[in-house]
Amino acid sequence: MLEGPHSRLDEFFTLFRVMADFLRGFRALHFVGPCVTVFGSARIHVDSPYYEMARQMGAGLVRLGFTVMTGGGPGIMEAANRGAREAGGRSVGCNIKLPHEQAPNEYLDRSVTLFYFFVRKTLLIKYSYAFVVMPGGAGTLDELFEALTLIQTGKIRNFPIVVMGTDYWRELTSLLEKMARLGTIGLPDLSLVFVTDSVEAAIEHIRVRAIEPFGLKRVVRRHIPWLGEQGLNAGS
Repeated sequence: MLEGPHSRLDEFFTLFRVMADFLRGFRALHFVGPCVTVFGSARIHVDSPYYEMARQMGAGLVRLGFTVMTGGGPGIMEAANRGAREAGGRSVGCNIKLPHEQAPNEYLDRSVTLFYFFVRKTLLIKYSYAFVVMPGGAGTLDELFEALTLIQTGKIRNFPIVVMGTDYWRELTSLLEKMARLGTIGLPDLSLVFVTDSVEAAIEHIRVRAIEPFGLKRVVRRHIPWLGEQGLNAGS
């Protein structure tokens, strides 16, 4: 798609493939309820402290009533989905087709596999009332700045962004502070990102910034096996 101009017919069929990706995602995720998306590296191993942090985060988010959404793969994504599953909550993923196939992790109640990264990012943001950024690589940075840019420019509402791992992200937070000093971002933009090592502080920040401000309320739903019965719903 991005290697240069194609024939008009090829571009026409590309449009339909993009639309099919979106339709597949919308159909799979329509009833997941309010989510928090956890971003992070697929390369983090189960013995890493960051894996355990993400696992605890997944559990804490479902105790707030949220569905935990991830990119559906291994590493941090698996850990967050695992924590959600173990805590009795909902766990969903937006997987991506890669040259070396990335299989969905085993802790997903529902998943969708997509071809286009930009469709995947849209879905990961569309259903979420907060974003948790765990240690990761280029893809995680892309997802962090996508969410931050959309909030900064008012394209989505002021949903909380929590960055976990002060030491891992130290140079990034220093860069953001430098950008604010030089005026390439506004000083208030720094308040859009909450950086911490504490799962408890992160959960409390999301509770305060994402539940009451956006009219979410705890409800008991008609039982759907993969969904369970209790969670959050958007207020009227």
